[in-house]
Amino acid sequence: MSEQITVGSVVEGKVIKIKDFGAIIALNDGKQGLVHISEVANSYVKDINEHLHLNDVVKVKILSIDDQTKRISLSIRAALPKPEQNNSKQRDFKPNHNNKNRDIHIQASTPLSDFEEKMKEFLKQSNEKQAGLNKRANKRQ
Repeated sequence: MSEQITVGSVVEGKVIKIKDFGAIIALNDGKQGLVHISEVANSYVKDINEHLHLNDVVKVKILSIDDQTKRISLSIRAALPKPEQNNSKQRDFKPNHNNKNRDIHIQASTPLSDFEEKMKEFLKQSNEKQAGLNKRANKRQ
């Protein structure tokens, strides 16, 4: 572990303490840094103990070094290879204006009459609010 500790560099470190919010990593020259739980993996981490264990050797990227407090922020996620991106997630969602697709079928756990009543009440409240906004807009003109 003789790599240079500079912001942006990727170095190896050893997990020396695990907390609910992250892990303390021992770097070279006796320095230590924190990997926040959000920087452990490319996916959501609910329990850090499922990803890291004491004495694990991990590659980390140096995110920041605070000279005043001597705190080093680290990221395991940033040191990992980039995950392959799924094209369906990157797709721009545009409204479909085909009239064929305007029929909406709703499966509700409540009877349809309850749903219709709730929709009528919602539309009534919405129209009242819109009317109030329109009145205010007309007064300003």
